[in-house]
Amino acid sequence: MNQDPDVMRFFPDLLTSGQTASSFVRMKKHYSEHGYTFFAVDLLETSAFIGFTGLYNTRFTAHFTPCVEIGWRLMKEYWGFGYATEAAATCLDYAFDVLMLKEVYAYTPMSNLPSERVMQKIGMTRVGTFKHPMIPDNPLEEHLLYRIGR
Repeated sequence: MNQDPDVMRFFPDLLTSGQTASSFVRMKKHYSEHGYTFFAVDLLETSAFIGFTGLYNTRFTAHFTPCVEIGWRLMKEYWGFGYATEAAATCLDYAFDVLMLKEVYAYTPMSNLPSERVMQKIGMTRVGTFKHPMIPDNPLEEHLLYRIGR
């Protein structure tokens, strides 16, 4: 999934197998420290892995951080079925009902209209834009910023 150019078109680069493995280790550590992370999304009918969604503490500094972000990434053959929206809505329920968070943020490059639609479908409100500090001088640097409160 992280080496699929279609899936990764709104990211600066494809991820190598080593980078993907490092991400997995980072997610496990985040979970042990905070009790939440990006989790695997499986198709209930078949138990097939189709991507991930979840909550994560931002790893950069911006005017809205520190904060908890919600994010998702699905394999392209599962796009358009509402899985990202369903999984993200479930994560928001967990964020507010179990973790008792006051707010959650989401962000994506300006051109990522599919992710922006998911943000809108789960009730998030656009609160502005920002330049992502981890991808300076890149066409994807300018990001939309969405927020939802409890």
